[in-house]
Amino acid sequence: MILRHDDLSGIERTYLWQYRESIRTGETVAGQELIMELDRLLDELQSDEYFYDTTEADERIDFMQNCIRLTKSPFYGKPMILMLWQKAFIETIFSYKMTDTGFDRFQRILLVIGRKNTKSETSSAIMDTELIIGGEGKDLVCSSNDDNQADILYQACDTMRLMIDPESLDTWKNQKWIKCLTNDNKIFKLSDRTRNKEGRNIDFAVVDEVHEMKDNVIIKSIEQSQSLKENPKLILITTEGFVNDGFLDNELIRDRAIIRGEITDMQSKRVTAWLYTQDSETEVWNGNRTNRLWMKSNPTLGTVKQWSYLEQQVDLAKSSKADRAFVLSKDFNIKQSNSEAWLMLEDYDYVSEFDPNDFRGALVLGAVDIAETTDLSCAKILLMKPNDSRKYVLAKYFIPEGKLDKSDDRSAGAKYLEWANRGFVKICPGNYIDVSIVADWFYEMYKEYGFRPYKVGYDVRFATDFLKRMDMYGFDCEMVYQRPEILNQPIKMVEADLKSQLIIGSTELDKWCYGNTALKIDNQGNGLLVKIDGQVSRKIDGSVTLAILYEIFRRYRTEFTDNLEV
Repeated sequence: MILRHDDLSGIERTYLWQYRESIRTGETVAGQELIMELDRLLDELQSDEYFYDTTEADERIDFMQNCIRLTKSPFYGKPMILMLWQKAFIETIFSYKMTDTGFDRFQRILLVIGRKNTKSETSSAIMDTELIIGGEGKDLVCSSNDDNQADILYQACDTMRLMIDPESLDTWKNQKWIKCLTNDNKIFKLSDRTRNKEGRNIDFAVVDEVHEMKDNVIIKSIEQSQSLKENPKLILITTEGFVNDGFLDNELIRDRAIIRGEITDMQSKRVTAWLYTQDSETEVWNGNRTNRLWMKSNPTLGTVKQWSYLEQQVDLAKSSKADRAFVLSKDFNIKQSNSEAWLMLEDYDYVSEFDPNDFRGALVLGAVDIAETTDLSCAKILLMKPNDSRKYVLAKYFIPEGKLDKSDDRSAGAKYLEWANRGFVKICPGNYIDVSIVADWFYEMYKEYGFRPYKVGYDVRFATDFLKRMDMYGFDCEMVYQRPEILNQPIKMVEADLKSQLIIGSTELDKWCYGNTALKIDNQGNGLLVKIDGQVSRKIDGSVTLAILYEIFRRYRTEFTDNLEV
């Protein structure tokens, strides 16, 4: 079917029109950014610059639905039955033509969609379709920020290929590429880590997870390799992410301006962006199966992605800062800073004191954060009572005498001398901390209260002298690396206990550290405690030590609690 600006009869038979109409009638729920783009695409069919020929799109949709089999459980081996949004997407990128050349209008396509909405399966199916019926002698690329992510697409392409051609009679895979023997088309991988990215001759590329890219090196390399092609395509697929001022941020600024009609240059006419996004964060918390608001960023919800799964994710997001940031970003495409304040003031600003004399002779757990011997350091002890979920935490900070009057720290709210007079801080002579003094504090607590450390957690930095002294005292220490995958769970535990006021003993200095702490989320959803906006003068040692303490508690919870004295 061919549609031109002076004769659009039959437009209602296109998937693009049907998709927009399903949104108009309420059958499909979509966000404003997608609606604006669909309206732009339909309105511009009235321009004599373009015509709409669905021949190639129909062939590809037919091939995908009749030849492609899915590669992921629980749909493994089943035919690919395309949803209306997929048909509209595929039809648009292969049917919109330039009147003067007859080539496809869109050379650069951005798809932003919530996780688990078939973006990788759809893209792999498009790649295999191009491999087998997409012309002759074409170089097709599966790409991403790193080799592992690019390999996900590539392996899905190979799995789909083998389901079509299990004996490899018409297609073949070697260490370099997947090749179609009947037309000499090839699929290969390319990532930001690939050597010699230049000098390629790429016709068609899919780049996955572009939210991880800090710059456009791999994108530029692909575009340059396509510069002599008459009908190139570059499809970018992603969720939102946590990289600030990265490639995706800049791409979205421009693409959103194109959607709004604010940029109309020649290059912008070759771009389409399908943004499956929420219209506000409120929709996340108010969304449900009845109002279907979550479908704005999850168009497969109820068909592929399960309602129950997303309901669980939203529940997690309500109780944990790390889960909240990850879910908003990955499931709802609401951009999150990669480093935001960890706690609200009301989460930790409560009165909680206890008398260490009540725990004389107790078995305890310990932790230290000796980030720098020339700066603030912290040690903490965890005490508990049988059949009591509260954690009683005793802290001691250490600072070199030469840092007492540091002006930057004072401007950030530090009151070291006052805190020292109140017993929160020990002032160490000179300009650095003798870390053996930190070990001495645990021995002092043993002599004064009889506290017997079961395990003491520490990070590897600056710990040699500390470990020697602890070994001399007979105290057992265990390394706790400050890595997101290790500290993510204890950070969540600390956050939950603070919000439930189960952590007893937080001093003014502890609370100052809590207020200085941000939570940095990685692309796996793991959190790490960092300084807000990287401000050096805002110390977070008390927060980090508490996370290490909770990791030790998590590791030895059973042994520790079973040996608490009544």
